[in-house]
Amino acid sequence: DRRYRPLTAEELARELKVGRPAKLHSLLHRLEKKGEIVVTRKGRYVLPEQMHYVTGRLQGHPRGFGFVIPEVREEKPGGEPMPDIYIRGEDLNGAMHHDRVVVRLRGRMETGHPEGEIIRILERGYRRLVGTFQRSGRLGMVTPDETRINWDIIVPREDVGGAQSRDKVVVEITRWPERQRRNPEGKIIEVLGAQGTPGVDVLSIVRKYDLPEQFPKKVNREVQWVPMEVQPEFLAGRFDLRSLKVVTIDGEDAKDLDDAVSIASLTNGNYLLGVHIADVAHYVRPGTALDAEAFKRGTSVYLVDRVIPMLPPELSNGICSLNPQVDRLTFSAFMEFDPSGKRVAYALFPSVIRTQERMTYTQVRKILVDQDPETRGHYADLVEDFLLMERLAQILRERRFNRGALDFDLPECKVGLDDWGRPIDLYRYPRSAADEIIEEFMLAANETVAWYLSSQGLPGLYRIHDDPDPAKLEEMSRSLQALGYTLPRTKITTRAFQKLLKRVEGRPEERVVNTLLLRSMQHARYAPAPTGHFGLAVKYYTHFTSPIRRYPDLIVHRILQNTVPRKGYFWPESWKDHLNLRWLDGKSEGKNNYLLGRAAQGEFSEEVGGEPGLWSRNEALARLAESMPLIAEHSSARERVAEEAERESVEMKKVEYMLQHLGEIWPGIVSGVTPFGLFVELDNLVEGLIHVASLDDDYYVYVPSPPSLIGERTRRQFRIGDAVEVEVVRVDVDQRQVDFELVG
Repeated sequence: DRRYRPLTAEELARELKVGRPAKLHSLLHRLEKKGEIVVTRKGRYVLPEQMHYVTGRLQGHPRGFGFVIPEVREEKPGGEPMPDIYIRGEDLNGAMHHDRVVVRLRGRMETGHPEGEIIRILERGYRRLVGTFQRSGRLGMVTPDETRINWDIIVPREDVGGAQSRDKVVVEITRWPERQRRNPEGKIIEVLGAQGTPGVDVLSIVRKYDLPEQFPKKVNREVQWVPMEVQPEFLAGRFDLRSLKVVTIDGEDAKDLDDAVSIASLTNGNYLLGVHIADVAHYVRPGTALDAEAFKRGTSVYLVDRVIPMLPPELSNGICSLNPQVDRLTFSAFMEFDPSGKRVAYALFPSVIRTQERMTYTQVRKILVDQDPETRGHYADLVEDFLLMERLAQILRERRFNRGALDFDLPECKVGLDDWGRPIDLYRYPRSAADEIIEEFMLAANETVAWYLSSQGLPGLYRIHDDPDPAKLEEMSRSLQALGYTLPRTKITTRAFQKLLKRVEGRPEERVVNTLLLRSMQHARYAPAPTGHFGLAVKYYTHFTSPIRRYPDLIVHRILQNTVPRKGYFWPESWKDHLNLRWLDGKSEGKNNYLLGRAAQGEFSEEVGGEPGLWSRNEALARLAESMPLIAEHSSARERVAEEAERESVEMKKVEYMLQHLGEIWPGIVSGVTPFGLFVELDNLVEGLIHVASLDDDYYVYVPSPPSLIGERTRRQFRIGDAVEVEVVRVDVDQRQVDFELVG
């Protein structure tokens, strides 16, 4: 309320007529710790915005300063979004990267960014850090692997825990830094091994991101009750699709196969696509320890040399995985598309399938792209199906692009490792028709399920993607100008991005422009309401197709479990010749509830809290709707952690690979220009820095718009997209840095 004036706790108690002031004091204390209210020096309570305070997360920078990302992005209702707040190194006041803080605003920089000072630390982002230990006299020092933390942690002699110099360790912080810049202190709680020992590098990333390697005992005990084969009583209430020709298409190393597809050409000229997803919700019930652990993990994490799964291997690689030639419980989405790719009918229902083949992207590529006679002969009865899939995928892809969807052509770097985990090769993963088939079919299924949830007014967990941040768009536009490209100054649409991507296709600067556009965009996230997906140019989108490795997909399956009709489907006449749908009768309640039956008998009551999942459908939907905001926020956060860990594990191996190529000369493209030098990306997707000090043929001045380095005497310019040749002169695996020098 704008009329509110700052009041003390006693004055608030009188105004609110609170009979028990102690409870009010407790509530005010909790709100203050959360950063939702602020106490002035005179003990009066105000809202942060009244004092020009902002609450947010500190994003540290290796060079000692930082930015605070505000939790509330609007400065005022209907106003411009608040950009990140710049914090000088001397104004951090003991705060470290990823801390939740309160900032006092105090003006703006020349760039327009607001500037501030951290006045309070609400919550520490890290209590444990991974780093490299060094002895220094009577003390030890740990240099964190996280380069955005600009402190070494002092370790007293009695807390070294047997660590030796150059060991990778986990240190628990026991005393935090202060405003006077006193270093934090800590205690070593785990020695991971000597730096450079095989496996220690990736283990350091596992510890850094606090990724759980083992499942709790409660979860393992519950898994023992899960049958590793589909039991006859599980089939009640499902449609039998075991006679349908169904295949999985995955990478060679994949073990958690959660999606399968089928295809048919209808007599009316339309396509009938079937997407069959592992029914993980049948095995992972709400209220169980298994579900609690899946929620906590949020997602599987795919590091360069290992997978940290969301579900125990008995489920993720076993009974839930759609392995070939065995019965598996699924949730099927059938969609009929006309020749233009428009969906004209769909049906969602629980099913049981038996996949005919476990196909790989390589095999399907050989059939469709290489037209390899041997591979085609081996899978002769599937060749026509794959050709039909390819045709439909192309139609869906073209329709998606016509509505404005984006497709960034950013090659994925794959790392080849030897038996000791050392990188022996870096190569670009080649996308082909096989990848596009699965991509388009999963997108179609996710859109269909999202449309169903929204059209029926059901609770939902949607995948949303906000419009690009205006400040990032402005920064990107300046970089594009250096390459000779411009974007409209009106409201940016996906079509403007599309036109630009088309213009740079096949040109040397294509990857740089793709990267610039991608960096200007917001991070996709989960939300309870369908506010739209900018990148896909679609209003309704969800994640339904990967419940083995993503918790949001499992939640969407639970909603479908409790809402889709079971029997009495009206099938379009054109489907009946191609789908021999047989309803499997029988009561499923109680019979297939092996785990919940045990819980109801009290065997798990203390561990999982009574009778999990034994709710009516209305009660289940009500509980799901109530929990959606929490699940959306937590799942988005866990996804970001997984992405960072996965990216860092690959970057680490890319840098380690370049150790073998010191002194070699490589061609590259300038991918970034800063006052301190040029970032250059090689053909193998390794990025390194040419420091400005090594450009010794002239004195180079940085020009911010468009970003470039210009020689004062020679007027020689370096801009984003320039082709250069570089020599590898320095590699630092710990800092994930490769340094180049310009050749010629």
